[in-house]
Amino acid sequence: MLTSLNDLPQRKTGGPQLAVLTAYDYPTARLLDDAGVDLILVGDSLGMVVLGMPDTTGVTMEMMVHHTTAVCRGVKRAPVIADLPFDSYSTPELALANARRLMDCGAACVKLEGGVSMLPQVRAITDAGIPFVGHIGMLPQSVKLEGGYKKKGKTAESVDQLIADAQALDEAGAVAIVLESMVPAVATQITGLIKASTIGIGAGSGTDGQVLVTPDLIGSFPWFRPPFAKARADVAGETLRAVREYIAEVQS
Repeated sequence: MLTSLNDLPQRKTGGPQLAVLTAYDYPTARLLDDAGVDLILVGDSLGMVVLGMPDTTGVTMEMMVHHTTAVCRGVKRAPVIADLPFDSYSTPELALANARRLMDCGAACVKLEGGVSMLPQVRAITDAGIPFVGHIGMLPQSVKLEGGYKKKGKTAESVDQLIADAQALDEAGAVAIVLESMVPAVATQITGLIKASTIGIGAGSGTDGQVLVTPDLIGSFPWFRPPFAKARADVAGETLRAVREYIAEVQS
């Protein structure tokens, strides 16, 4: 299991694949850490699976600070990645200031969405010595701009852009890059072209690791689950059972 971001290059070349999951609170983070997960992501997906928002664009820095702090209290070993939320990195100066806020919460690195177009922001972060994780492919923070969640890498032009984005982030010093919802062959190609570890979600098995939203994995958010996420527990069902049993006992 991973104990430091410095171990990422060895894992890329020697394996095994990185197992990454999201956490938004202290008890979940502590359980994931105890279970041996390699990396923990405090994702802005919390807007949807914790706060009931329709997408991630309503998540604020204050929310990310709140949840990142809680997660970091529960983690002793696994490096924590913290998302920079929508509209929190519109300039290099803002990106750096907010990255520092998340690092002050205890995060090991920060993540933002975008490739070549975000290089000034990325360089401001990496030049300050803050470990950075990229995110390319389908970008949830751009869902309104793009009119929905669309798989990437279906055209030659799209493939060229994804490769350019990955290589630019790699050269800018990214320690890892999330590849979301792209054609698997493209994700595999990118993984072989860059030094940074690739972490796939809906991008096939040819990456250096995989990330899932934990509520999708454990079945605690039954109202929606993406097709690539296999539920390995039924926390929602067990919660309903326990609550109904309690109600029946109280009211009997």
